[in-house]
Amino acid sequence: MSVLILAEDIDATADQVVRALGERGVDVHRVNTAWFPARLRLSARLRGDCWSGTLRTPSRVIDLESVTAVWYRTPRAYQFPPELSPAERAHANLEAKYGLGGVLSSLPVLWVNHPARLADAAYKPVQLVAARRCGLTVPDTLITQDPVAVREFAAQGRTVTKILGANTIGEQGVRKVAFTRVIDEADLADLRGIDVTTHLFQRWVPKAYEARVIVIGEQITATAIHASTAENYVDWRSDYDGCTYELVDPPADVVTGVRELMRVLDLRYAALDFVISPDGCWHHLEINAGGQYGWIEDKTGAPLTDQLADLLAKGVP
Repeated sequence: MSVLILAEDIDATADQVVRALGERGVDVHRVNTAWFPARLRLSARLRGDCWSGTLRTPSRVIDLESVTAVWYRTPRAYQFPPELSPAERAHANLEAKYGLGGVLSSLPVLWVNHPARLADAAYKPVQLVAARRCGLTVPDTLITQDPVAVREFAAQGRTVTKILGANTIGEQGVRKVAFTRVIDEADLADLRGIDVTTHLFQRWVPKAYEARVIVIGEQITATAIHASTAENYVDWRSDYDGCTYELVDPPADVVTGVRELMRVLDLRYAALDFVISPDGCWHHLEINAGGQYGWIEDKTGAPLTDQLADLLAKGVP
């Protein structure tokens, strides 16, 4: 029995899980896919209905058939030799994706989470529809590239805009972050460029506080996040240390909806964000199947690392 962790080289949260699994007597293999092909080698042969073989690193040999669980944490892009041409690099990357990636994806083990399920859950439109169908309350939402539609939506009530994908970009060596922001009259007066791609707009929900809900297997841990400034009142991610945190119990109907959403999306781990309005209603904003939990554990003492280690150690698909 062993656990395979796919993570980058420097990751404090992964370090903690490795230690927790070691304390449980579990054999742990930590691999960064960026090591491929120079420091990570695959040899797999189809035997019956599964792949038999090894992953080799400079320090260890991993028997694929011994793996009982995979934590798909933060694997990084393959790193090919610099002398490859762009066409050769693209070809090698595609072959590695379907070769190495395909063998790993087919392992009949517990995945936290399977890459295909992660890919499906990354689509916010898919998330929001699924959340509604699972009984969760979701704010009125518009996805468009049409400035007329934006103005009509904004005219019906206070509106925020947020990113559909990753909220960071690198530009000229600078990392830029796009936080949720309230649309004002100046924005509506100048919507140039909005037709270039799709944008997400959502009805503002008055906040008593927000909550991050961490789901690990059957365990659900909810943390209330209380803002202290005007900036983190709109988006608490703009100032983590400027917020206060406390463990709370979600309403029963929210717990039921969250469990159903995890089942529908076929996830074993996720971080979900909610806004709680003054009337006590929990409004679902998004589900991040690879969302961070480390700072929540630090702020509240919730045993999230232990929960994750227990889930991986059990290793039941």
